[in-house]
Amino acid sequence: MGDRLIRVNMTDQSVELTDFPADWKLLGGRGLSARILLEECDPTCDPLGPDNVLVLAPGVLAGSSAPTSGRISVGTKSPLTGGIKEANSGGNPGQHLNKLGYRAIIVTGQPSDPERRYGLEVRADEVKLVPADDLKGVWNYATCAELATRYDKNASFISIGPAGELQLTGASVACTDQDNRYPARHAARGGPGAVMGSKGLKFVAVEPGRSPARAPARRKEFSALVKTYSREYLEGPGYQTFQYGTSAVVPIANMLHTFPYKNRTEGQSPDVENLDGKRIQESFEERGGGMHNCLTGCIVRCSNVVHDKEGEYKTSALEFETITLLGANCAIQSWEDVADLDRLCDEVGLDTIETGAAIAVLMDAGEMEFGDAEGAKDLLRQIADGTELGKVVGNGAAAVGKHTGHHRVPVVKGQAIPAWDPRPLKATGVTYASSPMGADHTAGLIVNPGLQESEFAAASQKAQVVNAVCDSSGFCQFVTPTLDDIRAFYSHFYGEEVTRQQIADLGWQCLQDEWEFNRRAGFTDADDVLPACMLEDAIGPQKVVFDVKPEIIQAAKQRLADTDELFSTKASG
Repeated sequence: MGDRLIRVNMTDQSVELTDFPADWKLLGGRGLSARILLEECDPTCDPLGPDNVLVLAPGVLAGSSAPTSGRISVGTKSPLTGGIKEANSGGNPGQHLNKLGYRAIIVTGQPSDPERRYGLEVRADEVKLVPADDLKGVWNYATCAELATRYDKNASFISIGPAGELQLTGASVACTDQDNRYPARHAARGGPGAVMGSKGLKFVAVEPGRSPARAPARRKEFSALVKTYSREYLEGPGYQTFQYGTSAVVPIANMLHTFPYKNRTEGQSPDVENLDGKRIQESFEERGGGMHNCLTGCIVRCSNVVHDKEGEYKTSALEFETITLLGANCAIQSWEDVADLDRLCDEVGLDTIETGAAIAVLMDAGEMEFGDAEGAKDLLRQIADGTELGKVVGNGAAAVGKHTGHHRVPVVKGQAIPAWDPRPLKATGVTYASSPMGADHTAGLIVNPGLQESEFAAASQKAQVVNAVCDSSGFCQFVTPTLDDIRAFYSHFYGEEVTRQQIADLGWQCLQDEWEFNRRAGFTDADDVLPACMLEDAIGPQKVVFDVKPEIIQAAKQRLADTDELFSTKASG
């Protein structure tokens, strides 16, 4: 049996399995999501209405033995930005779906009764919708704990928390990790959880059964490439960089003035020592926890399992972005408080970046004290309860700015700017402005403050193309594949040569599809801008602002990079 698509219509409660188009075989993850949305979703639709489309698409190599290649993309028209959005997650659902031969789940329509909740059960021989009203309003951890009693011990789960059910535009989609226990891996940016909630879909349960890894056409060559690539990564600088997770980046970011403090009014935090990822590492010996894989076959092992003072599990993957936005940006002083906030965001189902930015705007507007960790935790509980203020914060930083009338709202296309600041990292700022995703560091991060203005557009475009291919492949950006690496895996997997031009074109076409969707949705060049606070509020000893000319931003959207030049760039996020 060949690869298939799962089509779910929530209006009439139907499920249909269709053949995966043969000419799409090199499309997966983000690239597949972009193609489906451009062809099947009305870009002018209400993001929370029945005409929006939700796509759950594993990468091309998910389910194979390629290292750290099982990530899944969640794509939709974003209720946060009003444009196209792809959010990427680890965990095992992507691995399991592709092992079963399901290249994507496409969800359309909307139940006639908005109070109803449903689950989607995915097995090798059957896919069906089931009632899930008993899980209405249940937090993510409790939801997945209950699902674990109903399904096979190897099952993985995709779920939403109360924020998604309330259709708050900062809501995330959670995936369970390698051990199928903790819903701590999130496709978070852009509010995909709100779209899943608008469909009445509370969870997806994937039972892989005894499905083996997907077999490549050239088994011997593929296996040799897996071994060589894994060995070179583990012996190289990339492994050393992430062996204690992204939280280890805190001191470097602080040094570069891209560790935002008090709603980005400064680029360094006085609490950097208390927020440094080394404090998490030091806790392992006394409390337990440690580093683990978020998905089967991962060789990066960047996910930190964090325990509380009693040695009980609290959260996993307390990452740099979360420490920055929920910690330093809110002037919260301790990583322990950030760990509590991270767990609450995972429970309620919220993007930690968007939520941290939203709380910081609220604090900056004078409606909450900077550094009030307990107040922030209470606010997250309010989001779950659906209070008026909770809903405002759950709808993201732009919603808080509108609610308070505050002038400093660091968003692009409605989405909060992540930790990496566009003022010292101007090429990254070009990515934030030109990307179809809005402000998203995983779309094309360039941590090089020494670049010249003449290099910004090309550097951004190269990073955007390479990351689009990476997010389509299933590889994690932290395993830092080049386009040549991905091309080699594709060639051996399919048993036919994939050329450099083909692989470069895949990345460019993904961006073209996304920009075209946004154009049809009403976006113009005038939307490719950073907010006034990034242009006016100077940070660092050199008093830097984002002062890149509009024509440079637009140049990043015109194909510049020579194909050969792209192949020296590694994926980075």
